[in-house]
Amino acid sequence: MDLRKLKKLIDLVEESGIAELEITEGEEKVRISRSGATATVNTSVTPAAALPQPAAPAVPVAPAAGGGPEAAAPEGHILKSPMVGTFYRAPSPGAKPFVEVGQTVSEGDTVCIIEAMKLLNEIEADRSGTIKAILVENGQPVEYGHALMMIG
Repeated sequence: MDLRKLKKLIDLVEESGIAELEITEGEEKVRISRSGATATVNTSVTPAAALPQPAAPAVPVAPAAGGGPEAAAPEGHILKSPMVGTFYRAPSPGAKPFVEVGQTVSEGDTVCIIEAMKLLNEIEADRSGTIKAILVENGQPVEYGHALMMIG
């Protein structure tokens, strides 16, 4: 299901005050339910084969002032995957990636693609800032809510 369509559905649920909305399109099923003042989205796709679980991204370790290792506390907003699929940094193989670490992006700029059920879904930056880290390898499967990039 298209990311823009999901955003519109969430907005409709929030504006209308209904408690829950469930939509099925082919094998895709989306349930949006309100809890308090926020809407949550649960999506499910019936896959032909189970996707392998991706490994959690490594957190870089930086030496502290005292000389001992201490986990670096990167600061920034985490852009998360809105769906299950395969992450791609560029619009096609061999093409220039949408973004690089250190590049400034504006809210709404396309930063990557997630392929789901043979559909290429452009993922947009949900805030303006600088790309601090790309947390997924090109071609890696991602789950709903998987951390894709850090925007600072």
